[in-house]
Amino acid sequence: MPAMVHMKVKTNQRILNADAVKRVGEEIIVRGWINARRDMGKIAFLDLRDRSGLLQVVLVPAELSATARESMKDLRPEYCLSIRGIVQQRGAKQINPNLATGTIELLAKDVEVLNTAKTLPFDIADTSAINEELRLKYRYLDLRSARMLKNLDLRDRVVSFFRNFLHEQGFIEVETPFLTKGTPEGAREFLVPSRMHTGKFYVLPQSPQQFKQLLMVAGVEKYFQIARCFRDEDQRGDRQPEFTQLDLEMSFVTQEDIMELIEKMTLAMVKTIAPQKTISAKPFPRIAYRDCIAKYGSDKPDLRKNKTDSNELAFAWVVDFPLFEDDGHGGMQAAHHPFCMPHAEDVDLLDHEPLKVRACSYDLVLNGFELSSGSIRIHQRELQEKIFRLLGLTDQEITERFGHILEAFEYGAPPHGGIAPGIDRLVMLLADEPNIREVMAFPKTGDARDLMMGAPSEVEPARLEEAHIAIKNPKVSRRRAPDAGRRT
Repeated sequence: MPAMVHMKVKTNQRILNADAVKRVGEEIIVRGWINARRDMGKIAFLDLRDRSGLLQVVLVPAELSATARESMKDLRPEYCLSIRGIVQQRGAKQINPNLATGTIELLAKDVEVLNTAKTLPFDIADTSAINEELRLKYRYLDLRSARMLKNLDLRDRVVSFFRNFLHEQGFIEVETPFLTKGTPEGAREFLVPSRMHTGKFYVLPQSPQQFKQLLMVAGVEKYFQIARCFRDEDQRGDRQPEFTQLDLEMSFVTQEDIMELIEKMTLAMVKTIAPQKTISAKPFPRIAYRDCIAKYGSDKPDLRKNKTDSNELAFAWVVDFPLFEDDGHGGMQAAHHPFCMPHAEDVDLLDHEPLKVRACSYDLVLNGFELSSGSIRIHQRELQEKIFRLLGLTDQEITERFGHILEAFEYGAPPHGGIAPGIDRLVMLLADEPNIREVMAFPKTGDARDLMMGAPSEVEPARLEEAHIAIKNPKVSRRRAPDAGRRT
């Protein structure tokens, strides 16, 4: 160890490990967890970890307070500590070029054990190979790993970029309700019983679809939010019952306006947040849905030149989706959702060949994944009612489910449209992770269980009675209800 330099005493305010490199010769306080311990005779070295990284701490008994000397022998990995010490420059041979704080070390003067720790159920150095159910049960430990913390940080930077970009473009961030009316538009909805209104229910929204359209009727013109969405689906593949999307809507725009905005924002985000990534084609290619299916056999093709290169981003627009599709039961369902505007040149086909009608809808795909889905919306009552009738709804069903938005269309509703990029999927691809659970703080299992919290769970009979609920058969069939549409 080099000779101790002159100490300049600072305040008792804690600093992050990464900032210690600017404090050589100063007394500082750091706090975090023991990442590793190495004993070299009477001297011990700790790698102290906080959210900014690692810092080597040197424990020399002669330099420590009496209480610190006493606790020194008991210190072990994942103990949570507060350490006061002097920042020292490392000798040339001791410098670690692989560590951000590798040019310094902290000579400890006092060590306070803020909390002890049991032996962890798995090694957090790299949890990618650990059994996922074990990781999800101890998610708070899994998130201590550098990779998972890095993913959360990336997600935060992506969301912050979008917020700042859209504010600069004149958008207003507006929150919409989680407790709303059940208006089946696609996937099954989560039901929330009303205690105050016996026999009635709220639902958790599949998306803010109708609220954002009503905001356009209200004159907001440019809306966005980082929206939580909920779908009570049988879990298929890489899906979650709750997820996050960048929801936005604009008035007085064309499909071209929306696609141009999203493309501009996406290019700027990649350049700022993930400059190591390369974009295959600019502007993004555009492919008609029918051509896409005919050529690639999918509506979300992977257009990378090298399919194994995760740093290549092959964005593309898929446009001109059908407005309707066969529901498999002799009827039709909305291909996206029932609020999509039909192509103007196809409107005459609604009465006799509705399956040939194209929607003013568009998907942004990336490396074989659907990243965003959007459309120009219907804003006139007569046309919207016609679409509902073509979907097999009776006049009574139309009024009960959608009367509120149909009435709103009669008060000067402007032309409008929007899109909703999926935050989880985007961050997954930027982070080179295999699934969206790796970029979500607290995801569910494939069968929608929270192993950490123990949800879903049974509730006390008194609470069921208060909510006017009676459990007739706890082993209910899990049959999937028919969809009214594929996307929202």
